[in-house]
Amino acid sequence: MAAVNKRVLQPGERIRVLVVDDSVVIRRLVTHALEQDPALEVVGAAANGAIALERIPQLNPDVLTLDIEMPEMDGLETLRCVRRDFPQLRVIMFSTLTERGASVTLEALTLGADDYVTKASNAGSLDRSMARLREELIPKIKQFFHLPGQSRAALRPAPAQAGATPAAPGGNSVWRSMKLRAKVLAIGVSTGGPTALGAILPELPAGFPLPVLVVQHMPPLFTRLLAERLDATCRLPVAEASQGDPLESGKILIAPGDFHLKVAASGAGVRVCLDQSPQQNSCRPAVDALFASIGEVYGGAAIAVILTGMGQDGLRGTEMLKARGATVLAQDEATSVVWGMPGAVVNAGLADRVLPLDQMVPEILRVAG
Repeated sequence: MAAVNKRVLQPGERIRVLVVDDSVVIRRLVTHALEQDPALEVVGAAANGAIALERIPQLNPDVLTLDIEMPEMDGLETLRCVRRDFPQLRVIMFSTLTERGASVTLEALTLGADDYVTKASNAGSLDRSMARLREELIPKIKQFFHLPGQSRAALRPAPAQAGATPAAPGGNSVWRSMKLRAKVLAIGVSTGGPTALGAILPELPAGFPLPVLVVQHMPPLFTRLLAERLDATCRLPVAEASQGDPLESGKILIAPGDFHLKVAASGAGVRVCLDQSPQQNSCRPAVDALFASIGEVYGGAAIAVILTGMGQDGLRGTEMLKARGATVLAQDEATSVVWGMPGAVVNAGLADRVLPLDQMVPEILRVAG
């Protein structure tokens, strides 16, 4: 799916949301949670996809929140129609934390859904459900828009913390001569990640000379199913990482949901180290956790790739790797679903190359030699 660039909202303009779910309780809950934010306006609700498709031209929403399991027309069928008839409309899926829910959500992401939120299986109190919706759904809606008064400059990341080694500019010939031969490829990605990974990882050739580590922001179960899907389409073996796995050339390991993926040197080489230490950047797994551990084990002998995603996870880890001589590649804004993570790295002056998605693998192969 081609990326849809962020739309700039005019002063006084709100993000228009259409809530699609067969449960009247969920529709009311989502509506109430969203309307507490002054930047959002729920313009309508629909009990299934067929009704939603009728209401889209009437209500002109910016965002659809779309349940997967619905009578008459389910979420996937609705999504196919939306992508065909309303390509600019942002779609956030509502998923359950079940095997089927995760599998169908991954299918929806490949069909062009922009993001998803998971329904809590036992949400408990109404207040807790509301708080969770506000914390998870509202930022995911807002990530697709420039809000009034929010300038590009305001979106740039804060400067590096005191004590961080400043990165040399990417075009500096002395800096380029410091580059070390890469021993590992590390990829960080979030919103839009399954589609981006599905585009680039199958392009890595059999016999690729480096181990590949991937942090995709996803919950447990989702990451295993993502690894299985990628394994079916890639020339390299793909698996969800397990504690103690050796890092092997030409093998792709995906960080498991709710665990930080780190590496540690041992007598037998370098192995995977999983832990549940505190979240970083509100994430576990976190790109920063992986990149920091790679810096400790490999120094700058790494290729760090930052792809589409919300927020700034990966920025601090990239600073560390770049200061040690690593090569940093960032996805460009035009092909990113959300240019948060790569944009933070680019705006901090850390990227050696800023590339569209289809040029990422040729550059990785060139750097990997």
